[in-house]
Amino acid sequence: MEKKEYAAEYKARMVMEILEGANTVAEIGTREGVSSRTLSNWQQEFRGNAARAFSVSKDEREARKSQQEAEEREKRLAEKVGQLTVENDWLKKKYAEIGLRREKGHDRR
Repeated sequence: MEKKEYAAEYKARMVMEILEGANTVAEIGTREGVSSRTLSNWQQEFRGNAARAFSVSKDEREARKSQQEAEEREKRLAEKVGQLTVENDWLKKKYAEIGLRREKGHDRR
C-alpha cells in the first residue's frame, strides 16, 4: 500500500479542527479517511513548530517581500503584454484596411 501525501493546508485544517475540540481525533479520522495515529502525529508536529509562526527570521521576511514584489511585477508585465497585444492586433487590422484601400485606388495622398 502506497503512503498517501497530504497538502500542508489540509493537515493544518485537520489539526485546527482537533484543537477546536468539537470532534474527537477518531471522529475526524473516520470522516476524513485518515488514521487517528496520523492525525495525532500531525498535531504533535504542529505544536512542536507553533513558535515558528511568531519567529520569522529576517531572511524569511526579505524572501517573502522579494517574492511578493516579483509576483506584483509579473502581474504588471502580464497586464502590459495584454495591452500591447490588443494594440498590436488593432494596428494590424488598421494597416490591412489601409493597404486594401490603397490597392483599390483610395489612397488619400
